[in-house]
Amino acid sequence: MDITQPIVVFWFRRDLRLNDNTGLYNALVSGYKVLPVFIFDKKILNKLDTDDKRVSFIYQALGHINQLLQPFDSSIQMLHDEPLAAFEKLLSKYPVNAVYANHDYEPYARERDLQVKKLLAEKGVLFRTFKDQVIFEKNEISKPDGDPYTVFTPYSHKWMSGLKHDLDCLHNRNSEKYLFNLIQNDQSAVTGLSDIGFSEAKETFKPFRIDLQIIENYNETRNLPALNGTSKVSVHLRFGTVSIRQLVAVALETNEVWLNELIWREFFMQILWHFPHVASQPFKPKYQFIKWVNNEKDYDSWCCGITGFPLVDAGMRELNSTGYMHNRVRMVTASFLVKHLLINWQWGETYFADKLLDFELSSNNGNWQWAAGTGCDAAPYFRIFNPTTQAEKFDYDHKYIMKWVPEYGSASYCKPIIDHVYARSRTLQTYKAAL
Repeated sequence: MDITQPIVVFWFRRDLRLNDNTGLYNALVSGYKVLPVFIFDKKILNKLDTDDKRVSFIYQALGHINQLLQPFDSSIQMLHDEPLAAFEKLLSKYPVNAVYANHDYEPYARERDLQVKKLLAEKGVLFRTFKDQVIFEKNEISKPDGDPYTVFTPYSHKWMSGLKHDLDCLHNRNSEKYLFNLIQNDQSAVTGLSDIGFSEAKETFKPFRIDLQIIENYNETRNLPALNGTSKVSVHLRFGTVSIRQLVAVALETNEVWLNELIWREFFMQILWHFPHVASQPFKPKYQFIKWVNNEKDYDSWCCGITGFPLVDAGMRELNSTGYMHNRVRMVTASFLVKHLLINWQWGETYFADKLLDFELSSNNGNWQWAAGTGCDAAPYFRIFNPTTQAEKFDYDHKYIMKWVPEYGSASYCKPIIDHVYARSRTLQTYKAAL
């Protein structure tokens, strides 16, 4: 399409939806026609396996958006490049007045956005970004002296107080009402995942629907992995296929426990923002002196789900097969790796980062450091989950275990790779010696 009048670009990132999208709304009401783009970032993709389910999820979510845009004769222009190179090409092709996007808070994203902003400024192009993937960001929830909270409970109280004093933060942006301002465009450098060297996992993405019954019963069902008792919203929050404002509004009307989980997500995000060192180090420096055993054979057994502890094995096999693991089981498997096998929590964090469809750096890091006792608001080091009693309590009829470990109870099931009593004693001694 020949475009001579100035336009703005909306850069989709972690906000793959048309409705209630803050940055998209501001672009659409800017007075300019809007070119929607998504960049399959080579810097990120080059580190992934060619069958990574997350790439399929993104591609299918973009395809879903393009179906919704058909009545407007528009579509997202999908590019495969490094961001700076992608914008160099866009600026050479279109008369771009500004680039709009939503905030991203992870260390790589922050550095990337600074570089993009610098490039655009050199070309006389504005770069405008907006808060969208959280209710409160950066310094908006802080102590009276301005310092960030490092303990969840007071943070959550301040978060709720902030919500009561600013209900406008849940206001729907209604971006979907202005889609007629999108540029009519059908050009895309990426027409299939094979174009960028990936194979597609079919039906990875499905539009999220809030199941009110699950949320209403969340308190009773959330810890039972055999039940369909959790919302499974995490992957949709990760890629922004659902609005956090919509979810919080539902939670306020339905279930405080579920709302608390959404607040935990923002707590970990602000920890990463204020303390970016946690991405590569313990939050508590003294925990770097723990003498890990780091037995690679034990680690491989954990990864493959052949530890002889059925709840741990079921969780790891579910993860390896689906890219998902029930939250209660995540805690048990993480605790087992760190506090039974004495393997550095960062090994487990990295494995989850590679496998989880809903991987989010802040939550993954925060929860692993919680399990290891190294984090800001962590389980004390002497709290060690017993995987056997956890199974008895939360999978008492073995339905979850039998689904993923069908040989459980037979002679073919592997023997435990470690004794629980011995492992607990060893971990307590090791932590005490380091701390």
